Amino acid sequence: MNIVNTLTIRHLKQNKKRTLLTIIGVIISVAMVTAVASLVFSFSDLLIRQTIAETGEWHVQYQDVTKEQLAAIQGDNAAKTVAITRDLGYAPLEGGQNTNKPYLFIKEYNAQGFTQFPIELSKGRLPHTDKEIVMSEAVATNAKVKVEIGDRLTLRVGERFEQGGGNPLDQTESLRRKDGILTETLQHLMTKDYTVVGFIKPPEGETAWAPGYTVLSYIDENIIGANDRVNAAVVLQKVNPSLFAHAENLAKRNHIETVQYNNDLLHYYGLSKSKASYSMMYSLAVILMAVIMIGSVSLIYNAFAISVSERSRHLGMLASVGATKRQKRNSVLFEGAVIGLIGIPVGILCGLAGIGITFWFMNAMIQGVLWTKKQLILIVTPLSLFIVCVVSMLTIFISAYLPAIRASKVSAMDAIRQTTDLKLTAKAVKTSRFIRRLFGIEAEIGLKNLKRNKRRYHAIVFSLVISIVLFLTVSFFITGMKQSLDLSQEGINFDIEVSYSNGERIDDRLIQSILSLDGVKEYNVIHELSKNAWVDEAFIADELQEKVKKDKSLLQDGKYLYEIKIHALNDSGLQAYAKAVGADYEQLTDPDHPAAIVMDTIHYKDMDTGKYVRTKAMYTNVGQSIELMNFYNGRKAEINKVSVAALTDQAPMGMNTIGVGGLNIIVSEKVMNRLADDEDIANVQTYLHLKSTEPMTTQQEIEEMHETNLNANNLYQSRKSEEQQILLMSVFSYGFIVLISAISIANIFNTISTGISLRKREFAMLKSVGMTPKGFAKMMNYESVFYGVKSLLFGLPVSFVVMYLIYRAFANKFSYGFTLPWMSILSVIVAVFVIVGSAIVYSGAKVKKENIIDALKKESI
Repeated sequence: MNIVNTLTIRHLKQNKKRTLLTIIGVIISVAMVTAVASLVFSFSDLLIRQTIAETGEWHVQYQDVTKEQLAAIQGDNAAKTVAITRDLGYAPLEGGQNTNKPYLFIKEYNAQGFTQFPIELSKGRLPHTDKEIVMSEAVATNAKVKVEIGDRLTLRVGERFEQGGGNPLDQTESLRRKDGILTETLQHLMTKDYTVVGFIKPPEGETAWAPGYTVLSYIDENIIGANDRVNAAVVLQKVNPSLFAHAENLAKRNHIETVQYNNDLLHYYGLSKSKASYSMMYSLAVILMAVIMIGSVSLIYNAFAISVSERSRHLGMLASVGATKRQKRNSVLFEGAVIGLIGIPVGILCGLAGIGITFWFMNAMIQGVLWTKKQLILIVTPLSLFIVCVVSMLTIFISAYLPAIRASKVSAMDAIRQTTDLKLTAKAVKTSRFIRRLFGIEAEIGLKNLKRNKRRYHAIVFSLVISIVLFLTVSFFITGMKQSLDLSQEGINFDIEVSYSNGERIDDRLIQSILSLDGVKEYNVIHELSKNAWVDEAFIADELQEKVKKDKSLLQDGKYLYEIKIHALNDSGLQAYAKAVGADYEQLTDPDHPAAIVMDTIHYKDMDTGKYVRTKAMYTNVGQSIELMNFYNGRKAEINKVSVAALTDQAPMGMNTIGVGGLNIIVSEKVMNRLADDEDIANVQTYLHLKSTEPMTTQQEIEEMHETNLNANNLYQSRKSEEQQILLMSVFSYGFIVLISAISIANIFNTISTGISLRKREFAMLKSVGMTPKGFAKMMNYESVFYGVKSLLFGLPVSFVVMYLIYRAFANKFSYGFTLPWMSILSVIVAVFVIVGSAIVYSGAKVKKENIIDALKKESI
């Protein structure tokens, strides 16, 4: 080790407090990066394991392939395993008691398929031949059909076709009935003999409205005929962005028409076929990593900058005995390397320990909200450690490089005289005459002190600016993520939807029977009716205005024809909804003066671009009127006017919003009856939406009422999935904000307290010439105000720019208006002055205790 490095280590040992503060800064920075990287890898691992448990392990599925095409897929070097599956068809279930599920749905797997797909065997064993089956337990529990292991069944298997339909119906499509009579048939029947060898739990993918109970059999690839068609579900050797192009090329070469991707699983690997999704993910990743690195650089840079300022006389002495610029620069870089060797390993361990403890406390909650037995496991991979080390070393290098360059330029005389940081001219410390007049001599001295110590002043302001930018951009990022998640969800806020398949209204007798069921805890009744309205071009949605510019024929007399969907709520439902959106209930129930709550803001998915869009459905104001009409055989019906009582973006429970070119309005039953004519009354549809403590039991009880054409659509799992995603997003988002806030506060306190400690001699000189404790406190208070104002003047504009860049990144996939987070901005303004004031008061209190003579003698802290 050369003499300069030896002296550097000696200096670090002599200034233990300064060295310790710098190391702590590095540890905090590295711990933050480690925690974020570990969180991403660990949570992705949990979601991957959960998705595999729910949908099976496969990345690409080639559908309807021949035996020759299957051989090509199995011979692909990129494929790790290939599972063969086939939907054989439906067979009538003899003696079934559930009229909504009259079939058995037969699906076949090869041996690999039984391992790759989520099949939970509850009794017996899995099939080994195509003559054996396992049946869903629901056949006995729900359909009330008694089947035992060893029973032999003869099934007539075919495909479901609706009357007049050319395409077969699958498990995602409910039973087709009209007036209680089936309007679908089984065609292409073949007879199959099976032996029951076991029972399975009902599969996750079998929806409540699926018409068939799942039955699994075996498919032997060796006896697949030349004309047979199967599906090939592939697990790839490597999951990377090229898999989409590879799959498309393989399909093209072998004339395979349909390729399906396990998008839910691939998303958690960070992959998407959508360019918009890719652009959004990578843009946000770059911005977020930049924000973390800037915060880390700010935290560590200030420590090195202050260290170099403190070591200026030491560096000058080295220069006076022959140290070159390179040696002085390397001295600071060597200091950074030493601190990094200590701080990075400790920071990684602290980050892993912190996030591991967090997982341990949160696992029970995560399992509860995700309805999974999978635990969140701390995942530490070579890649995550490599990312942490590279980011940390780069951060330390950037933090130390600029102070190192400045140190190399320090001349021997300037350093020994201590004039490097304090090069004064009258112009440099000149202040406005209004400062003394408005605030007094203390404010003027405080401002001159800041100008006199420009580097320290700039370091503190820079630290504050970075903290402001960190907090505001992370808050905006979290808000954007939640808004994007909200747009991508279907907005399901109920468990069960009950309606008649033939469009009849549900009478009060049946509604009361359903509401009397034990599990029902909340309900909402909605009557729906469609009408039309001509809307002036100036008030139509922005998206429609763009279309109208290209095609004026869409207008008639300068107006666009809107579809108006009228939703009538019963009295109790309307009263609660009106209160929630701030509408006058009495106004809404006056049939002589029809009034409605208008949903003027909607969200939908644009199928052309793949974007999720939030937009104005129509531009209108409270008090304006909408003219409603019908069109019967090209003839206009009577026009009714409805006034706008309130505007909202909040839908009542169970209501589906209409797309662009339509408008949802919510009225009372009295107003709907006033607006509807005889033909309208016949077309009114009724929907009963329920929340239940036991959704599956409630659905079964409704089905057991055996009401003709009554459908009970259970969406409980979908609703829970949406709620879980939002809850988890909130938990981790606010955890990240707390982490960023803590680092920002630590950064500010560290920078200000260190800066004030380095000014002990300066404060001692002011006291020695007569500054009173009251005057000293007043001067420090004004300094905190100057720090706060200056940092806000720079920090807020920079934050706005970064927030807009984040907004543009989200705009690749989600379209909604750019709005500033005013509450966060107000919180930051208040927090800056509170934190700066607290740091200065805390540091100033320590300085007050210093003896003037001792402070004048000191040269280091």
